[in-house]
Amino acid sequence: MVAQTGRLKVLAIVLAGGEGKRLMPLTADRAKPAVPFGGIYRLIDFALSNIVNSGCLKIVVLTQYKSHSLDAHITRTWRMSTLLGNYVAPVPAQQRMGKHWFAGSADAIYQSLNLVYDEKPDIIVVVGADHVYRMDFSQMIDQHIETGAGVTVAAIRQPLSLADQFGVIEVDDADPRHIADFLEKPQNPKPLPDAPNEVLASMGNYVFNADVLEQAVRDDAADEDSAHDMGGDIVPAFVNRGEGYVYDFKDNDIPGATERDLAYWRDVGTIDSYYESHMDLVSVHPVFNLYNDRWPIYTTHGNHPPAKFVHGSQDRVGQAHGSMVSPGVVISGATVADSVVSPNVHVHSFSNVSQSVILDGVDIGRGCQIHRAIIDKAVHVPEGVSIGVDHDQDRARGFTVTDSGLVVVGKGTIIEG
Repeated sequence: MVAQTGRLKVLAIVLAGGEGKRLMPLTADRAKPAVPFGGIYRLIDFALSNIVNSGCLKIVVLTQYKSHSLDAHITRTWRMSTLLGNYVAPVPAQQRMGKHWFAGSADAIYQSLNLVYDEKPDIIVVVGADHVYRMDFSQMIDQHIETGAGVTVAAIRQPLSLADQFGVIEVDDADPRHIADFLEKPQNPKPLPDAPNEVLASMGNYVFNADVLEQAVRDDAADEDSAHDMGGDIVPAFVNRGEGYVYDFKDNDIPGATERDLAYWRDVGTIDSYYESHMDLVSVHPVFNLYNDRWPIYTTHGNHPPAKFVHGSQDRVGQAHGSMVSPGVVISGATVADSVVSPNVHVHSFSNVSQSVILDGVDIGRGCQIHRAIIDKAVHVPEGVSIGVDHDQDRARGFTVTDSGLVVVGKGTIIEG
């Protein structure tokens, strides 16, 4: 993105080329940032909404893997005032630097430097496209300018016991904003000076001065031993020179945030984390609150009618509780509990859906039992079929069953009755 923060011109680059292998089968037909989330959204809507709400209104989205649905969503949804020069532009791999695709996130920026030359920004914000959170990047930019950092890395506090799951930032005791070391999934990292049971984990969001980033990706491109990764190569190079600084996510002040969802951040890189983040939405007091209209998450979900609940006889009641129900849904004499139901879903009489995520256009026949399942788009569940009740049967039908017992039905799967 490119925007005007004070007198500084800011460009935002969203890295959206990820394949998302750990989210299979949800990524079998789409890029990871295009995976539907929360009923009406796509994952990329969270990154773009944060950027726009931060006042950064010129944005480029670098795409690569199975990007059609992602490109279509961006071009149909994310339109801003051309009069003011604002835009969100999806940019595919262009092979400007040779006949090869992006070799990593740093290489994606290197191959797209023409976008930087066109805009001539002072500051570049680089963000991932597949995390669920709220963040005001303008506050991070202010700290970056104040410290004179080469790179500022956004980081979230995590328990020391989970350090081996993240890229961990060790800080200077004398200046907790200065990065002393950047470690990939360490076993015994140094805890934070003010929190002996916590570490700082990288969120994959960065702020650079534009000229500094340009030189960094050029140097990285010339290094044949590099993996050309932002977190694995670019950031450590700055840290080794003493030019890396960290922005503690706990200091980010979001209008309308509740104490419960303050500093919420979820990497939805696996089926289990994708499911758990949906369950965070549906509690009475949500762990992540989508209803904060002072920092909205923007999207479009088509011209659907309101959700409809029909039949009210004693043994045939259309109802939902502890759930999020999207436009276009019809719950006809069925019960939905503790679930997220996406647009145009039809749940027929005497069926029960519990603790599940149902994506667009799914049709659930009469007398079905759906429990702890994720059902992707355009699936018809025939009358009387159970999913998530008998895992041996689920596997026999070709469904994905995770170690934690979640059942995933891929997009357009044909289920025999």
